[in-house]
Amino acid sequence: MIAAPPGGFIGPVKRSITIAGHQTSISLEPLFWHALEQEAVVRVLPLSALVAQIDALRITVNDAPNLASALRTWVLAQATRRAAGS
Repeated sequence: MIAAPPGGFIGPVKRSITIAGHQTSISLEPLFWHALEQEAVVRVLPLSALVAQIDALRITVNDAPNLASALRTWVLAQATRRAAGS
């Protein structure tokens, strides 16, 4: 049997963040915001710096996804890597 995530199913929360010197708004579910914050702590980076690094990677690919999708994908990849023990 599956269970709902801790805190239940919660829709996206919009936050303003400065990346590459400009203000932008990003909407992510709280679980993704929390995971990004944890990754920033692990890397000893401000959240805005981590988001900027992910954004810089995102724009290098053909047909780049929007920033929110790139952040979700990146966070999931980090969790998957950790679960696999890499």
